[in-house]
Amino acid sequence: MKYKVVIGLNTAWNLYNFRAGLISALVERGYEVIAIAPQDEYVDRIKKLGCRFIPLSMDNQGTHPGKDLRLLWNFFILLRKERPDIFLGYTVKPNIYGSLAAQALDIPVINNISGLGSVFINNGFLARIVRNLYRFALLHSAKVFFQNEDDLNLFVSEKLVEKGKVGLLPGSGVNINRFKYSELINKKINTYGENSLRNFQFLLVARLLWDKGVGEFVEAARQLRDRYPSAQFNLLGFVDVQNPAAISHKEVRSWVDEGIVSYLGSTDDIRYYIADADCVVLPSYREGTPRTLLEAAAIGRPIITTDVPGCREVVDNGVNGYLCKVRDSLDLADKMECMIMQTHEQCIEMGRQGRKKAEQQFDERIVVQEYLDIIKNKIGANICAD
Repeated sequence: MKYKVVIGLNTAWNLYNFRAGLISALVERGYEVIAIAPQDEYVDRIKKLGCRFIPLSMDNQGTHPGKDLRLLWNFFILLRKERPDIFLGYTVKPNIYGSLAAQALDIPVINNISGLGSVFINNGFLARIVRNLYRFALLHSAKVFFQNEDDLNLFVSEKLVEKGKVGLLPGSGVNINRFKYSELINKKINTYGENSLRNFQFLLVARLLWDKGVGEFVEAARQLRDRYPSAQFNLLGFVDVQNPAAISHKEVRSWVDEGIVSYLGSTDDIRYYIADADCVVLPSYREGTPRTLLEAAAIGRPIITTDVPGCREVVDNGVNGYLCKVRDSLDLADKMECMIMQTHEQCIEMGRQGRKKAEQQFDERIVVQEYLDIIKNKIGANICAD
């Protein structure tokens, strides 16, 4: 007998980039896996993992109650037809509406709260609605995973989920075999008096949203430009035009024209860009556990990120990078200057410590095994040993 697992996310891109390891592990162990998400150019790659893909239209950023009710109904129809043995929910709308539909059909649910996003950051009327929706959606879940203790404690303290149901995962993990350690290249170029200046490259990898701290990164670069003219400040990531926090193409072009930053576009494989950087920066306002920082740590690059939930877990301050204050471009610029002034050997050591941390705490295999164990326990599948 083949057990059937349905995985729901908000984009096929997200499925492929963050859950490919789990999908492959389930398929290898004899599960029938069905992936559900809005259709995009990553569908063919998902199918090559050995699973079926069912497209499901989803207004990810919208709050129209009619569209959300239609999404709930579509989840219900789809799950009633497929009758999976378990439903795995990720991202807000699959976690809420997919879970509600699954529970109405007595299908066990495992949720993953990968981050609270701008709704929880702003803490307004919409946040109260989302909180109540989560409370109902998670009521009968078998397990609810979180990616940092702050999010877990918030949900438990506000009684959005029962304490006995929660678990903690190291983000989505990172494939440490794919993201191999690469030692920094010495880019020291000139010495003037006591100050050593290098062609130092900072790299911010993220969707270009204001709440990723892109504005603070640009302002910090503006402050450092005159003192360190050889330093480079690079942006890598796509402009999410559907997101209300999106930074416009026009704004990005104005920064490039001003000579503050270089925009590298977007890519399917960021390994080269991280390896070419001296330091990876993410001044985000709040995260689950950002994959880009895990990838930077695995490759062996020092990190600068904000002292906020999800980000602080990846950096031991002064060991594999620096923590800065949130929404504070002055403090971010100070930490970036500290990084510039490190010796090459000190930067290498930070990178080595980051790699060690990635291997010990954030290996993707930790995440996959947690899922295999809970699925086996819940539906009694006969899973082969690794």
